[in-house]
Amino acid sequence: MIKRIKDFVDGKNKPEAVELTTEMLEELAASLPPKEPDMRTIGIFTEVAEEKCAELVHAMLYLDELNALDRTGNNQHPIQFYISTYGGSADDMFGLYDVMRQVKERTEIHTIGVGKVMSAGVLLLAAGTNGNRKIGKNCRVMIHSVIGGNHGSLHNMVNEMEAIEQLQEMFCAALISETKMTRKQLKNMLERKVNVYLSAEEAVELGIADIII
Repeated sequence: MIKRIKDFVDGKNKPEAVELTTEMLEELAASLPPKEPDMRTIGIFTEVAEEKCAELVHAMLYLDELNALDRTGNNQHPIQFYISTYGGSADDMFGLYDVMRQVKERTEIHTIGVGKVMSAGVLLLAAGTNGNRKIGKNCRVMIHSVIGGNHGSLHNMVNEMEAIEQLQEMFCAALISETKMTRKQLKNMLERKVNVYLSAEEAVELGIADIII
C-alpha cells in the first residue's frame, strides 16, 4: 500500500489509480523518518574571550540566516542563549553585543543566566530580547567597573586610564539602554570600587532580566 502511495506521489500512477484514505495517509506518515529536533541553543560557560565570542557570533549569524531562509513563513525560531561566566574581555563583549543587537532585528534571542553572570556577562544577559531574559533563582550577578592591567611609562599609564574611562562610559551607556537602571544608580554602584553582587530578584528589579526560573 505504501508503495502505491509513493508511486502516486512520484507520478508513476494516474490520479484515479489510488484513492487516498485516512488510513493510508496515517500509514504513510508513520513510515516517514522522525523529524530532527530544531536545536537553536548556544551558550557560554567560559570567560568572555576572543575565540569563544567568535564561535558565538558565527552561530548567531547562522541561526539568524536559517530563520530568513525558512520557507514555511514561520521565521520566529528564537535563539536560546545560556550564559554562565565570570566575565572577561570588554572588547570581545562589545563585539558580541553588537552582533546580538543586529540579529535581534530579525530573530529573537532568549538569554538565560545560570550559575554566575558577572562583569561582561551582565550586559550579554541584559541584551536579550525584552520579556525573554531569564535568570536562575540561584544565579549570582556581579557588576564592577572596567579593569585595566597595563603598566609602563607615565604616558602609557595616562593613555591606559583614558581608554579605561572610555570603555567604562561605553559599558554604562549600553547597560542603561538595556535595563531599567538610571545613570545615577549605575554610577553609584561602580563608584563603590568593589564588586557589587545582586540576587536574581534584584537583577529582575533592575531590568537586567525579566523572569526568574
